[in-house]
Amino acid sequence: MLGVELDSPLITVRARKPRRLPTVLSRAEVEGLLACMHGTPLLMAQLLYGSGLRLLECLRLRVKDIDFDQCQIAVRDTKGLRDRLTMLPQSLIAPLQAHLLRRRKLYEQELKGGEGTVSLPYALHRKYPGAEREWGYQYIFPARQKSLDPRAGVYRRHHADPSSLQRAVCRAAQTAGIAKSVTPHTLRHCFATHLLKNGYDIRTVQELLGHKDVKTCRFPLQSP
Repeated sequence: MLGVELDSPLITVRARKPRRLPTVLSRAEVEGLLACMHGTPLLMAQLLYGSGLRLLECLRLRVKDIDFDQCQIAVRDTKGLRDRLTMLPQSLIAPLQAHLLRRRKLYEQELKGGEGTVSLPYALHRKYPGAEREWGYQYIFPARQKSLDPRAGVYRRHHADPSSLQRAVCRAAQTAGIAKSVTPHTLRHCFATHLLKNGYDIRTVQELLGHKDVKTCRFPLQSP
């Protein structure tokens, strides 16, 4: 990189990334955590636990990704740029549909005001002109405030900021009296561990989580 010749070859050893055991809550602890949450953060946390989504995967969900008839969620451009399907719990169908009704009202108001566009991945705005105004491409969990889209040079409503859910989960854990270190990603670990304890095959859980190799699935099964 610097273009400097070395007198002797370097003998280097790649530093190993430490492997940490993930935090997993019991079912009672998850119930206590969710009981201390409300509103949109509660719905997002329920999706993380009920569908095994990563935080950004949840925030990037668009309306067209939810299939209520098949009880499925299509997760796009996940880690490793792969798409996958995961389950949509029956208990979340009604709350999610009610949330989308409120979301659509905001979308229609902005559309009447000449706004309501959303950023699209890759070059979809050129391939499908007008798609940026379609309801199906709208974010399910939008940000409260509009922000400047640097690529288009216009103000749009991006998806919600990850820090909002991170703070909500942290406060809920403190209110519930959970001494463990709890983050939104903890709910994804709980999803996997509790499925395995319910008798699900590890390969099925691997596919739901979107792990390429089963070796990357680390579930502390000793958690009650």
